[in-house]
Amino acid sequence: MQPILSGVDVTPSTESSSTAVRWGPIIAGASAACTLTFILMLLGSGLGLTMISPWSGSGASITTFAVSTAVWLIVVQWLSSGVGGYLAGRLRTKWVGVHTDEVYFRDTAHGFLAWAFATLLVVGVLGSTLSAIVGSGVQAISTVASGAATGASAGASANAGGAADNATSYFVDALFRPTAPAKVAAANPQSDAAATAQASHILIASAATGEVSADDKTYLTQLVAARTGLSEADAKARVDAILARVQDAKVKAKQAADTARKASATFALLGALSLIIGAFIASAAAALGGRQRDDEEAVFVTSR
Repeated sequence: MQPILSGVDVTPSTESSSTAVRWGPIIAGASAACTLTFILMLLGSGLGLTMISPWSGSGASITTFAVSTAVWLIVVQWLSSGVGGYLAGRLRTKWVGVHTDEVYFRDTAHGFLAWAFATLLVVGVLGSTLSAIVGSGVQAISTVASGAATGASAGASANAGGAADNATSYFVDALFRPTAPAKVAAANPQSDAAATAQASHILIASAATGEVSADDKTYLTQLVAARTGLSEADAKARVDAILARVQDAKVKAKQAADTARKASATFALLGALSLIIGAFIASAAAALGGRQRDDEEAVFVTSR
């Protein structure tokens, strides 16, 4: 006995052979986003360089400069994402026979893909250029802000062989500065070089450990007294003053490094948040552009 199948619909389902992704609008939107990003970054770099100055008290503070840079990067991300997403939605061809919800999803996906493609282009192709643009302003303000601290940190990390050429040479010269300038010409070059090397070793070790042992301090005092003609008490006072200046420079270097660390962490967090919001803006703008495109075409067809 054969089963009765007359009431069952056995028509095979059909699926469109064309893909739902329109790469043309996606590439166009991503290209527009990259171009707008580059233009806005040039504008932001110019505005940022007008905020800073090598003269003390003439430019904006480090905090103001950092906050302004972070805000501008967020604005750049949002504007470029919005324009790129809108173009990706507005330029795609109309999907026929597709449910409204599916059209909305596809438009949103096109905006997200345009944002992702633009982000990859900016990071991969324009990354070095944008880094140079932003870095020029950042380097200028950081150089002005931490010039003295940079010298101190460089001296602490230098090796003993190049001590005469590193930042500690200034402190060594201050230690062995004669009371009478005429003694400079009469000094023995060999003994001077040996004393300078030994003092540099002690200063570098003290910068690394954070303190000078009593034996090292006594030896430095004797070296200074022998080189400069100072009394033992005056030589000890000079050694204490120089060590205090070295410690102060070390503290300033640590403060500058900690400030840079905090600024980098804040910049990274704001950058990640900006990218996430930029992806949302691109998706929403693409949905808006696609809906306007369909509405305009529907009005055009009706008017005909």
